[in-house]
Amino acid sequence: MGDIAQQGAPVSTCRGPGCGGTIQDGYCDVCGLAPAPQSGTAAGSSPSGRQSRRGSSRSSSRSTRTARSSRGRLGAGLVSVPQVPYRDPSTAVLADPRVPEHERFCSNCAQRVGRGRDGQPGRTEGFCRQCGTAYSFTPKLIAGDLVAGQYEVLGCLAHGGLGWIYLARDRNVSDRWVVLKGLLDTGDADAIAAAVAERRFLAAVEHPNIVKIFNFVRHPDPRTREPVGYIVMEYVGGASLKELRSQRDSTGRLRPLPLAQGLAYILEILPALGHLHGMGLLYCDFKPDNMIQTEEQLKLIDLGAVRRTDDEDSAGFKTDGYCAPELESEGASVESDLFTVARTLAVLTFNFDYRGAYRYTLPPAAHVPLLEQFPSYRRLLERATAADPADRFASASEMAEQVVGVLREVVATEDGQARPALSTVFGAERAAFGADPEQWPRTPDPHAIVTALPVPMVDPADPAAAFLATTSIGDPGQLVAALEAAPVASPEVRLALIRARIESGDVDMALGELAALEESEDADWRITWYRGLTALATRDFASARALFDTVYGLLPGEAAAKLALAAALECAGEHEAASRLYHQVWRTDTGYPSAAFGVARTRLRAHDIDGAIAAADTVPAGSGHHLAAQLAAFAAQLAGGAGYLVAAGHRLTGLPLDPERKAWKSIAVLDAARTVATTSIEPGATVLGCRFDEDELRRALESQYRVLARLAPDKLSRRDLVNRANAIRPLSWV
Repeated sequence: MGDIAQQGAPVSTCRGPGCGGTIQDGYCDVCGLAPAPQSGTAAGSSPSGRQSRRGSSRSSSRSTRTARSSRGRLGAGLVSVPQVPYRDPSTAVLADPRVPEHERFCSNCAQRVGRGRDGQPGRTEGFCRQCGTAYSFTPKLIAGDLVAGQYEVLGCLAHGGLGWIYLARDRNVSDRWVVLKGLLDTGDADAIAAAVAERRFLAAVEHPNIVKIFNFVRHPDPRTREPVGYIVMEYVGGASLKELRSQRDSTGRLRPLPLAQGLAYILEILPALGHLHGMGLLYCDFKPDNMIQTEEQLKLIDLGAVRRTDDEDSAGFKTDGYCAPELESEGASVESDLFTVARTLAVLTFNFDYRGAYRYTLPPAAHVPLLEQFPSYRRLLERATAADPADRFASASEMAEQVVGVLREVVATEDGQARPALSTVFGAERAAFGADPEQWPRTPDPHAIVTALPVPMVDPADPAAAFLATTSIGDPGQLVAALEAAPVASPEVRLALIRARIESGDVDMALGELAALEESEDADWRITWYRGLTALATRDFASARALFDTVYGLLPGEAAAKLALAAALECAGEHEAASRLYHQVWRTDTGYPSAAFGVARTRLRAHDIDGAIAAADTVPAGSGHHLAAQLAAFAAQLAGGAGYLVAAGHRLTGLPLDPERKAWKSIAVLDAARTVATTSIEPGATVLGCRFDEDELRRALESQYRVLARLAPDKLSRRDLVNRANAIRPLSWV
């Protein structure tokens, strides 16, 4: 009955409720379940001892109904995804199970079969005219059939790539609902081989987002009496993402899912794919049909196309519009699996001809408003679907990290609330560049930008990781000397040395070491990052812009990549483009104050006074850069002319400045007030307690200069300030 068991395996009694089966090869020959774990097993650890991705294990319900999730984790806490009610299995059975004629193809040569003609419907069983292979689209099981003496069939649920899928009750385990997945055609050797492969692989797969496989049984075909194999798996009651995507708008067009919701789905399922990849398995046929949401949980189902990463012989299964272009020539890979993930995400979130004109590519952003609105999302899709597999994400976890970053950006854009988070790729900003409003609106010094930008994280597995963690020398020259004397010349030491050389001004040496590192096996995207810093330090802004743009394409979810590109664009004089990127960063993550100053600065350069003030005012009061931001807003108001001078005076009054600095700022406001036409000022308005009257303003200026004179450090400075006070005071007739 249970073909999973192997001869000679240890035998014990199953302790499952209502089950009297025996445990062989780790699974019960009746209920198909693994025994309960022994006490003392560490939570959160797999049998190999590796810590799980989420940090804690999730127990699985063994009741007669699939357990509901109460995690509320779908969307990583960033977005609320509408729940899909658990569907009563009895309501999911198809009343008239048929395979539409347009979906009938020969399993051997892909020729159309079973098609109608002359008004007559096509045959559901027969032989392919081109190759003679038998086909059958008729369900092999009907309601009431008892499979393997254990599973009572209720009817068909759906038709998948490898055949019909049936709903049944497990009479041996408390009438538990299960799903039986059969073959498309018992005469198809490839389909049989795929089913056997699926049984072998999936028996060992345990993941909360992957459907559970309980058993593998056989039952005679009613037509040929030949035994047919069936996989027994858990029933997942909900709706597939294909169903959720099938809603239409008032014009009849398919309505895409909200972008945040689509990203949340992909983020939830990527760990499941990563789990398969870690087991040396490839999914191969990822698409909306194969993901089901029930309440707040997402499950990967229909694993019929799963194969081992080193399997180059068995037949492959793919779906046009989702599969990678190299499948026919190079076969499946982790990269091709992630290609299908990105294609699925695109199909879920916008309408395009994904099976025709854009079978392997994306439509231009100009044709898809969503891609224009969210450039980071476009770059995420572009990297994951790059024509060359080597240019795609190399692992599900790497892709998931960037999906999180893009999701944070999307949600922050939609509701206006920042979503700050620590990066796993970059450290924090080392300083806020361009934060000195005294220098406005001049572009920040490139060297200051280079030394302020975040630094890529050190690989903890590097032999010198501990040494680098204790090396916190501020002076670049001294740091170069310390790194040259490092106990081991590891890849991370080489990169740290390159950065120190760039910051110390030894650019030629840094470029030489980058070239050498690029030819080694340790080369990665950080070489492009440090080339960008080198270009910025040498004022080659066009190259810096191109290099940081490349990094942004590789890491579309990273704020540091966008911040660096924004700085390069500003240095190159492209202030509008820089402003958009600065705003993109700051709106998403308030941990990058350089971006706030960048928005304010570039808005001021564009004479958008209100935009500059608003950007500066978003730096929170608890930030160490709050005072600098308030001074930036003051500088913007001062530059705004007559309409902003009253507000500038009010702001200055509340700033906690030392007397000397406040006096100089007061002089700037009062002097500006003297130059404005009184006709442009609201009657009765005052600035720093003075009416817009020449004599009052002069007396106030005189007072401020005398304040400065009392604070002067030497006689010469004091004399100069007294002379200024005397020169500005109004004339008096005595």
